[in-house]
Amino acid sequence: MLADNDHREIGRRLDLFHFQEEAAGMVFWHPRGYRTLRALEALIRRHAEADGFAEVRTPQLLRQPIWETSGHWQHFKQNMFVLEDDALAAKPVSCPGHLEILRRRAPSYRDLPLRYSELGLVHRNEPSGTLHGLFRLRQFTQDDGHVFCEEHQLEAEVARFCASLIRLYAALGFEHVEVSFASRPDERAGSEQVWDRAEELLQQAARRAGLTALHVPKGGAFYGPKLEFALPDRLGRRWQCGTIQLDLVLPERFDVQFVAASGERLRPLMLHRATLGSLERFLGIVLEQHDGRLPAWLAPEQVAVVPVESAHHDYAREVESLLRRAGLRSALDLRDETLSRRIALSHEQGIPYVLVVGGREHAARTVSVREGDQQRVMPLTDAVLRVAEACAPPL
Repeated sequence: MLADNDHREIGRRLDLFHFQEEAAGMVFWHPRGYRTLRALEALIRRHAEADGFAEVRTPQLLRQPIWETSGHWQHFKQNMFVLEDDALAAKPVSCPGHLEILRRRAPSYRDLPLRYSELGLVHRNEPSGTLHGLFRLRQFTQDDGHVFCEEHQLEAEVARFCASLIRLYAALGFEHVEVSFASRPDERAGSEQVWDRAEELLQQAARRAGLTALHVPKGGAFYGPKLEFALPDRLGRRWQCGTIQLDLVLPERFDVQFVAASGERLRPLMLHRATLGSLERFLGIVLEQHDGRLPAWLAPEQVAVVPVESAHHDYAREVESLLRRAGLRSALDLRDETLSRRIALSHEQGIPYVLVVGGREHAARTVSVREGDQQRVMPLTDAVLRVAEACAPPL
């Protein structure tokens, strides 16, 4: 039996998603849940675009030579889904695909920094005993991104990312952020000299960005050190979400180059970055943080229109049409239930706004707007604008 505030129980209660053994560690998104996931994806897309990232899409399956070049075949194969006959693997990360795009572009120094982003569907063969709802999955959406830059651009890029990330978290309701610096693991690629340089560069960039980071020995990726950003929630738990990692190994392995001002061909530095990490996991965090009552911008339906009686259905349809044209996720409740029952069902489904329309509202071209325990009558056009403003994404 799950606790009432467990995101899996919330997902069942609100008809958002479900899990079953035939696809362990993967999510069956129901229409209401998928609307919420798409709203989160849209926010992250806007955030990445505002930060200067160009969105790309890379293949889901790549052959063994790609993963050998990246080092995942040697260092991460036990966590990959591999089709042995064809030596194909479902991607656990999007890095190799972004490197291949860069390699074919052969950029000039004038093009740098180059920033690629991808909402990549990734697969990781997590042990069955570690699977835990949306918190630990085998298939999830990673807000992957990579920056390719010259060394003199590194500090500015790290500072830019950190400032943007803190703003994003604050907009999502997480004011406190814990930062750690994860250094070289025991199993790694690259020479000691490469790691010395990478760690010094990233630590220096963190200091210039004004960060005080807790050192986590041996916590880095196999290709480079990283800064990790953790969010404490209202339940006292700590969630590692954002990361930025400096990689001097993969640009060498994939032979990516740019043409310097001198005409010489040089290697760019590579930064791996993620803001929320797994979108599904972040949604699980937010569901528990708000006990299922999601912020209006993220709710599956942001507003419900409830007519008092069947005679008011046409006006209710008109109201709902205006809400949809304003870009709101709206629902029209014409069920054969009492008015109080339909209003209660809307609240139970976590719909932030309920617009009630009856004969008086129809005659006056108004609606009765209910938000929690508050209720007020407003002109229809004013109500649409008010609800649209209240439901706008935070970024």
